[in-house]
Amino acid sequence: MPRGQGSSVSTREKPKVDQAVDSNEENRKHRRGAYLLLGLLIVFLHGSWSVYQIQFGNLPLPLDAKQAGKRGFSEASALEHVKYLTSLGPHPVGSDSLDLAIQYVYAVAEKIKKTAHWEVDVQLELFHTDIGANRLSKGLFKGKTLLYSDLKHVLLRVVPKYMPEAEENLILVSSHIDTVSTTEGAGDCSSCVGVMLELARGVAQWAHGFKSGVLFLFNTGEEEGLNGAHSFITQHHWRNSVCFAIDLEAMGISGKSTLFQGTDHWALESFAAVAKYPSAQIASQDAFHSGAIKSATDFQIYQEVAGLPGLDFAYTDTTSVYHTKNDKMKLLKPGSLQHNGDNMLAFLLHSAASRNFLKNAQEQKKENTEKNKAVFFDILGKYMVVYPQRLATMFHNSIILQSLLIWGTSLLMGGRPGLVSFGISCLSIILTLIFSICLPVVVAFILPHICPFPVPYVANPWLIIGLFGSPALLGAFIGQHIGFILLKRHLRHVYSRTKLNLPHNTREYVIDLEAERWIFKSGFIQWLIVLILGTYFKVGSSYIALIWLVSPAFAYGFLEATLSPVRLPKQLKVVTLVLGLVAPVVSSAGLAVRMADVIVGSVVRVDRNPGGLPDWLGNVIVAVAIAVVVCFMFVYLLSYVHISGDKRTLGLLLCIFFGCSLALVSSGIVPAFTEDVARPVNVVHVVDTTGIDDGNREPLSYISLFSNTPGKLTKELVDLGDEEFFCGRNMTTDFVTFTTKYGCWSYKESSSGWSKSEVPVLLVESDSVTDGARQTVISVDTKSSTRWSLGINKQEIDDFTVQVDSEKLVPLGGKSEVDGWHTIQFAGGKKSPTKFQLTLYWSNSATQTSRREAKEAVDVPLLVKLRTDVNRVTPKVAEVLEKLPRWCAPFGKSTSPYTLAFLTGLRVNI
Repeated sequence: MPRGQGSSVSTREKPKVDQAVDSNEENRKHRRGAYLLLGLLIVFLHGSWSVYQIQFGNLPLPLDAKQAGKRGFSEASALEHVKYLTSLGPHPVGSDSLDLAIQYVYAVAEKIKKTAHWEVDVQLELFHTDIGANRLSKGLFKGKTLLYSDLKHVLLRVVPKYMPEAEENLILVSSHIDTVSTTEGAGDCSSCVGVMLELARGVAQWAHGFKSGVLFLFNTGEEEGLNGAHSFITQHHWRNSVCFAIDLEAMGISGKSTLFQGTDHWALESFAAVAKYPSAQIASQDAFHSGAIKSATDFQIYQEVAGLPGLDFAYTDTTSVYHTKNDKMKLLKPGSLQHNGDNMLAFLLHSAASRNFLKNAQEQKKENTEKNKAVFFDILGKYMVVYPQRLATMFHNSIILQSLLIWGTSLLMGGRPGLVSFGISCLSIILTLIFSICLPVVVAFILPHICPFPVPYVANPWLIIGLFGSPALLGAFIGQHIGFILLKRHLRHVYSRTKLNLPHNTREYVIDLEAERWIFKSGFIQWLIVLILGTYFKVGSSYIALIWLVSPAFAYGFLEATLSPVRLPKQLKVVTLVLGLVAPVVSSAGLAVRMADVIVGSVVRVDRNPGGLPDWLGNVIVAVAIAVVVCFMFVYLLSYVHISGDKRTLGLLLCIFFGCSLALVSSGIVPAFTEDVARPVNVVHVVDTTGIDDGNREPLSYISLFSNTPGKLTKELVDLGDEEFFCGRNMTTDFVTFTTKYGCWSYKESSSGWSKSEVPVLLVESDSVTDGARQTVISVDTKSSTRWSLGINKQEIDDFTVQVDSEKLVPLGGKSEVDGWHTIQFAGGKKSPTKFQLTLYWSNSATQTSRREAKEAVDVPLLVKLRTDVNRVTPKVAEVLEKLPRWCAPFGKSTSPYTLAFLTGLRVNI
């Protein structure tokens, strides 16, 4: 067995001592100095940052209309559309500004129709949806029924005039016009709409050679639960002609539009073959499907409801501004739209003109199987790698088997000493993880107590390198060094019996070298375990573990391992480290940096029930993520430090870097939030009639203040000192879709800005028991509100139906629940109905016990609870918003209330 593969020298061997270990002077000469190690660390970090910049920050030059020509894509033209849409301000469903946005998109589409190639037929339609119900089973929508009405979409179909069959085979390109109520939506998703309009203009000049048509869907209602895509895919007469779907989205603003979900190998290969600037990461798909990213896109509708193959793209730069006022034009990076448009135009021209693509799409739509799943990723944004998942599994299994055979043979030849060394190497992996995670987690717990904000690094993400990266790296070294010391102790015992002819000093040095090699090889074990687990659970991004295992192992075997067991170990070559890490760093360093950036940006909205999570939790998430990256990416580099005489110097530098970062955030010199990267703070005027059992009492009216970012609202209240806010965990508000568990209330001047006529009404029309089954009919009047959420107590109610004008909108069956409640969310246009009939079917146990318990209960639980929203800023809310610091911004989502919310409910003892 080669010396580098874990064998121990037999007692019968008479080793030839290398000149490299002949004397103490020579030993000291070959010890690595602090400058070399620091240089290696700098090269590693700089290389990782360079990879990130090349892979994610290198954008193409934007083109104007003249440069792009009649058939090309012009970012300047697309930006004109974005500029107009953002000038309208927020345009949520049901708003006047959304009507203006739809009119603008329709007008631009009419111009595209007039200027299309003479052999191209452009068909334009303004689609007005019927009332509908959207019930999805996965992700964010478990336990929910989403209702919608009076939505308007713009549809633009581009087909060749003289090929009628193209009308029956459409490639759908989809995005949404609407925004949440808190932002003008430059990134999410006016940029997508601008790109689509410019794409449609270009496609209209090429489509005469197409085999498939291209359908551009500009939908509304996406921000309220993917309702726009659902209404199209279930109601429009063109829906059955769609055979492939492309969704354009944004989880931040600008940067590269990255392919983060793809269904089929053939589709991914088609994109890879023609994309000018490929950006694709299956790791994002893995994170999305795991539920780690609490979000959803229209792509879920196209997959789950329509069974369509397709691709999903999204912007992910600056995720901290997502759904806030800072999603604005000035943060759009030049080249972002050009990157998206050039890729999409090339892909559409290729796929729409290809008979093979059409055939594959038709077959996949009929079969709807997962056999065509693929692994995909880009290399430095220049080249995209795609291969089938089944091939990946076969290849991974082959590498795993070979690795196990090599390790098994090595341990067999090494005997008991080799097996013990292997066990200590595995222990060093565990110790490395433990120490690397523990130190930054301790920092995560400390930060809320010494900093003005629990998450003080959001506006300056580079601070996490010092705050969490330094202690993680120090902890990783400490854990690994303990393993190194244990290895030395074991090897000293072995060598004392097998190397009696070696001088003591030489033997100690040889032991150091042998321990160093085992620590280096522990990286192989670590990544092999990850590869085995990833392959077993069919994780697409397991290719990362494969590269981190194979490349360093090959470099080690080529440069370090020898065929003679009689040679004593030499010091590991620096070139082994450099060559071994080139491929891993190029393949995954940029992704690791992007992952950290996205996690930091998402921390500002991590608390889905404000006040429900501890202040330190956001920091812990970031700390653990950083520690795991450090443990796995630095495992080989750290093994070169242990026999250095300058370990203390490097440790001191890490401590100094950590101390400087901590001083910056604790002193407030570097602000936690800025006007451009703001802390989400929502201000809602609440009118609550939930606790009123009769009509004689006045509704409870107050101003509610809460934040989805961990931490109290102490700093915000400095500027609101005269508004008489009271804060605490007793200031909870049940907004039906979520509960504010820590918030602030103010009753000051809250009686104006609303009227009793706007308070919703829940009225029991009938309550009867037939054959032991209890049934209750409730009329729901939301008054002027066309956006509301209603919760139904599933501990009491088995099932329910919802009717609108005698039409059963929600039938019996298929109701899931979350925490004992099923939630109905409604969002629609101005002409949406406001009166509904809710029929409740009680469970047998509830029929027998609820009334008896209600007689004795002091706090009777709610049977149904309702929140209605009005998109109006009352005078007091306007005053509070004006006084809030500039580094605060309202955060919007489908479950959040508007600035005026009415609460009511019915108790179980009705």
